[in-house]
Amino acid sequence: MAQYMLIMRGTDESNAAMMANIDEMMTTTRQFIEAMDKAGVYVAAEGLDDPALGVVVHFTDEAPIVTDGPYGETKELFGGYFLLDVASKEEAVEWAKRVPAVPGSKIEVRRVPGEDEVPQDSAKFGKADAYRESNGQS
Repeated sequence: MAQYMLIMRGTDESNAAMMANIDEMMTTTRQFIEAMDKAGVYVAAEGLDDPALGVVVHFTDEAPIVTDGPYGETKELFGGYFLLDVASKEEAVEWAKRVPAVPGSKIEVRRVPGEDEVPQDSAKFGKADAYRESNGQS
């Protein structure tokens, strides 16, 4: 089994269409999550707040610059995700085809590398592990 993230991407237009039918979208999304749970592939799902309420931290050679959201010239916005544990990319794609979405939306399917694929002995991960252990999160 492998984990795949189904990343919801929309435009201003598709987001507006979704919000116009938010009650129906929430109902169908709950049904979709129940179907994934029943199939034993559901791990997590979250939606994000309006991009206009966020900020962007832009890294340059100088100090990071913080600007109000969403993302300037970007035409597509990340709206949330579903995280699945499935047997293959093909299975993840089949679930992505079932995501309740409005015309103009896209679902990006990306595999989440397993722990055995990450260089565990790097200093970065050692610090993260030590932090989790010291805060009772291991």
